[in-house]
Amino acid sequence: MVVFFDPGQMTARLSLEEPVSTPDGQGGAAVTWTKIAAMWAKIEPVSSSLAERAGAEIGTITHRIWLRFREGVSTGQRLRKGARLFAVKLVQDPDETGRYLTCLCEEDGR
Repeated sequence: MVVFFDPGQMTARLSLEEPVSTPDGQGGAAVTWTKIAAMWAKIEPVSSSLAERAGAEIGTITHRIWLRFREGVSTGQRLRKGARLFAVKLVQDPDETGRYLTCLCEEDGR
């Protein structure tokens, strides 16, 4: 399968972040996020859903985010665009040519 994709559509500037756990001194850990890269991307909304959590209705939006291929992008990381956060759930090379990555991500709705 050959993917035809216009890289000129990559107009969103995103930061790739990974979690860093720091011991809190009481047997647990505090998680902070560290920026490891900045990149251009294309964000495509895929689906949305509503769920009830702690008595409040929370929306989740799923996105397909296109990036230029790079090593080290994996699940458990997140992408940031300003205040918007996209949790990376799945990463794949859509045509296995090493040109692009697609990340299936979830964003909590506001």
